[in-house]
Amino acid sequence: MTPAKHLQRVIVGLSGGVDSAVAADLLLQAGYHVEGLFMFNWQEDEEAYCTAADDFQDARRVAETLGIVLHRADFSDEYRQRVFDYFLEEYAAGRTPNPDVLCNREIKFGVFLDYAKRLGADLVATGHYARIDRSTPQPQLLKGRDQNKDQSYFLHAVERAAFEHVLFPLGDLPKQQVRDLAWSRGLHNHARKDSTGICFIGERPFAEFLSGFLPAKPGPIVAPDGQSLGTHQGLMFYTLGQRQGLGLGGMRDHGEGAWYVVRKDLDRNTLVVAQGHSHPWLYSDTLWTGKMHWLVTPTRARFSCQVKTRYRQSDQAATVECLDDDRISIRFDADQRAVTPGQYAVLYDADVCLGGGVIERTAMAHRSVAAHS
Repeated sequence: MTPAKHLQRVIVGLSGGVDSAVAADLLLQAGYHVEGLFMFNWQEDEEAYCTAADDFQDARRVAETLGIVLHRADFSDEYRQRVFDYFLEEYAAGRTPNPDVLCNREIKFGVFLDYAKRLGADLVATGHYARIDRSTPQPQLLKGRDQNKDQSYFLHAVERAAFEHVLFPLGDLPKQQVRDLAWSRGLHNHARKDSTGICFIGERPFAEFLSGFLPAKPGPIVAPDGQSLGTHQGLMFYTLGQRQGLGLGGMRDHGEGAWYVVRKDLDRNTLVVAQGHSHPWLYSDTLWTGKMHWLVTPTRARFSCQVKTRYRQSDQAATVECLDDDRISIRFDADQRAVTPGQYAVLYDADVCLGGGVIERTAMAHRSVAAHS
């Protein structure tokens, strides 16, 4: 990380975790004036699941160790309006959303950035594993060096202009080095477990949480040939490729093979399942997105690039065609398993993130169907 040319004021989003703590420390060592800000993004009464109070205490201890000021702000109203309402709408429509993408755009690099500026910040920083290339006329979002931790997928929807004011101190570091740095600096959270799953749900049963906001609509579970197999509890509780929680084990006349969700028929409120991890109905070779958010504006209507349809997926070679209304179609070189409407297709040119859009629909891969026929 380039040392500060003069004493710029940077406010770091301190979450209580090791990544943001080390990000703040690296900025201090680089000569910045550093302060922290802890964001409350979700408020509820169930302390067994909500860890915000404990997270704040961890952030406070980090700030004390580093000798920096810690601010706190409550963005829970904005989170419900800008992220959670969309989350519920998508599940009600039978899709599988990714709220972390919206949280980054609307909260961490939207509301938080504006709040930090009002506090007098020149820049903001987070513990994301990503990089920014400032050698181009406009900053470009790059993958983090640690391919196992790269988080550019979750950052693709952030407004391009926001990257002018953002630092990612961990972009060039592997995760283990971050933990080692935290230990060497005496940070108490150096071994703290990484958070997983949807941030505001915590370690609770997902179906139980969702049913508190959306009414369950049970319906039939059928095989691809239409044979009735059972009853589902509501399409919102299932996603393509899901194996667990179907309640179909030990069915007579169907052998011992595991069952997987291969389709959700919204019109008939029907869940279609099939046996086999590689069932042809799970594969698609083409997808269509909603309106794209471009970080690098395409110069051609048709071009080749790499695509991810989920976090930590390896790059998938594909051909992109730009359609009307700033939507695109993506044709993959190889068939893709369990591409899920509601998730994001994110485009790359090597390490450069080009942008992304919500997956609206897919087309079954005829190559896979032919291979299994």
